[in-house]
Parts: sequence; C-alpha cells; structure tokens
Amino acid sequence: MPYLFTSESVSEGHPDKVADQISDALIDNFLAWDPDSKVACETLVTTGQVILAGEVKSKTYLDVQRITREVIRKIGYTKSEYMFEANSCGVLSAIHEQSADINQGVDRLTKQEQGAGDQGMMFGYATSETENYMPLALDLAHKILIELAAIRREGTQIDYLRPDAKSQVTIEYSDDHRPIRIDSIVVSTQHDEFGSEEAMQKRIQDDIVEVLIPRVKRQLKEELQALFTDKIKYHINPTGKFVIGGPHGDTGLTGRKIIVDTYGGKGAHGGGAFSGKDPSKVDRSAAYATRHIAKNMVAAGVADEVLVQVSYAIGVKDPMGIYVNTYGTAKVDLSDGEIAQKIGDIFDMTPYGIETRLKLRNPIYAETAAYGHMGRKNETVTKVFEGANGEKKELEVELFTWESLDYVGKLQEAFRI
Repeated sequence: MPYLFTSESVSEGHPDKVADQISDALIDNFLAWDPDSKVACETLVTTGQVILAGEVKSKTYLDVQRITREVIRKIGYTKSEYMFEANSCGVLSAIHEQSADINQGVDRLTKQEQGAGDQGMMFGYATSETENYMPLALDLAHKILIELAAIRREGTQIDYLRPDAKSQVTIEYSDDHRPIRIDSIVVSTQHDEFGSEEAMQKRIQDDIVEVLIPRVKRQLKEELQALFTDKIKYHINPTGKFVIGGPHGDTGLTGRKIIVDTYGGKGAHGGGAFSGKDPSKVDRSAAYATRHIAKNMVAAGVADEVLVQVSYAIGVKDPMGIYVNTYGTAKVDLSDGEIAQKIGDIFDMTPYGIETRLKLRNPIYAETAAYGHMGRKNETVTKVFEGANGEKKELEVELFTWESLDYVGKLQEAFRI
C-alpha cells in the first residue's frame, strides 16, 4: 500500500538558523586566523538581543560584535520594524576559555593521536532517489526556501517578503519506495503588513503557487517535475498572518534544527548538533565523514540506500565501531556486517584522519548553517576575513568536501564492482 513521508526545512531568517549562522561565522573566523582553534560557541537570539556563550582555546582575538552584525545584515534583518536589526541589536559575549579537563582528552603529543572531543554516535545517510543522494522530500523543502530567499532579495516579483520562513513537503511513495507524487506542500513566510488579513493571505497564496513553485520546478529534472500535479494540497500561511517573526516572534538557539540540517527524518540521527563546533568535536566531523562514506557507497553501486553509524569515547582516537545498514538494497554478495568491516579498512575514522581527509581545519562552516549540511555543492571559493585589528586575509577553501565523490573508484575496486 502506498505511504506518505514528510520533511521540513526552515529559512536562513528562522531564529534558530540565525543563531546557527552566527555560531558558524565565529567558527570560520577563529579557524581563518588560527586553524588549531578549539571552539564550542552557542548563540541565543531574541527581541533586539544576541547572547554569545561558549568555550574557546585560540591564539586569535575576534571582534565578535562586528561579525555578529555582519551575519544578521546579510540574512536581511535590516529594518527597525522587524524588532531585531543588525545595527541596533545588543550583542553580549560570555565566551570563555575551554576547560583544561576537556582539552587534555583531545590534544596529544602528535596530532595523529588526537582523541575524540566527546563521546556519542553519529550517522550518515544516502539514497539514490535524487541526483545529490538526498531524500527527495527534504531536498524539495530546501529548494523551496532557497528560491523564496532569492525572490525576497530580488524584490521584484514579490515585494513584501521578510526573512523568516518554513516549508514542508509530503510525498506519496509506492510499495517499492518510489516517489509517485507530491501530496502536499506547506509554506509559511513572514511578510509586511498590507491590506486586510484575507487580502494578504490570498495574495501570498497566489504568489507562492504561481511564482515560487514554477521557479522551483524549472530547476528539476522532468521526472521530478511530473510529481507536481494539480492534486497537490497547498497550505500557505495557514494561520492567516505572519508579520511578527524572526527572533522577535520566537527566540532562537544554536543547534535546534538538527533534522533540517541532516536528512529530514530519513536514516537516523545521533542527537548532536553541528553549528558552533570546531572539527575536533566528532558530533560534527564524524557526521560529515559518515555522509561522505554513505554517498560514495551509493554512487559506487554498493547499494541504493545506505546508513552508516560510527561511535566514539571522549579522548579515544579509534571509533568504538562502525555499523552499516543497506536496507536490503545491497548489490554485492556481502552481509551488512561484512560491508562495515570493509568500510573500516578503507576509511581512516580517527578524528585526525577525518579532519585531514575532509580538510575540516579550514573556514568552511558559514555556508553549512542554512539549508542543510548535506547534499550541497562541493566547490572551491575565495573567502575574505577581517581581523580585530583591521587586517584582512584572503583564503581559497573547498566547501562541502564530504559531498565529493572521490572514493567511488576505491570502493568499486574494494567491492569488485
């Protein structure tokens, strides 16, 4: 019997994502000036106020107020009527030095012996149902909000949009797990006040269905465009009005959108957030490493769907174990346990091995903090950083290294595909 599956996304202006982006901007600036920085930075945003807290061990000093305001300005909170505005909001920093007890468990005489920054388990997932090996419902939910933000910045086709927004996509699947059609789409977008509540809601509904959705469809392959039928149920700003939003409407905290950040509820999640953490924290680095493994396995033809788990003890460099689940889709004559054993032989899963393989000591994290950490474009860009003394540094960095398909050949050789 066909079944429904739903995933959601939130925009860069959602208060939790504002917090994530500030935390990751601080990570990038620390790493740009001192690649060995150890950072755990949490951000809280509310009406007219940003509070920064966390632990840092670094040789550099940052102007955290300037960095914070730049992030808020880039997102689009630039008007006083939003009650949260880049130039006027308060920024309170309560960042302090990292605990020596934690640090001694991570640092060793050689970097190769570096221990895990915490205990826990991390998961990576990949599926063949989309070109970027991501679950379709989440991929579409992200695309809807990325395009909505593009329309907001253009300010021509739709001129009343504000930064805060959420989306949700429900897809009907066949018994053999193939997407049949889109059952429903939910979009809630913050907006300016104009006209009566009924008039506002009708105009927003018409613009989402007639302007936004066609722009999203044009980005997709024909078989995915065919999922957009005239039977889709649309729920656009279902409360009727969404003028009060962003950090004024809802307090935001770093790390509260971990399912949006990963696989939209598909696969599994170990519970640890990513943003605000340097790569010594395996919550982040090992989640990227397991995504890298899962994606390369599906691309290599090992299986159509793969879940990879790894686990660690704080201060210990080697993982407790590696687990693989191919959901019965494996194309090789091996059990999932045998596949996991081979994966452990191919990939160095020590914290130092992950950091070096995926180039995680570079300032590459600001781009991850909205619209998902997985399924993004692996590309090289130039970034410019300004120090507290006004000095500028230009760095060429590779983004989303865990999305690279650089291990496909090695996996095909190992599995004789």
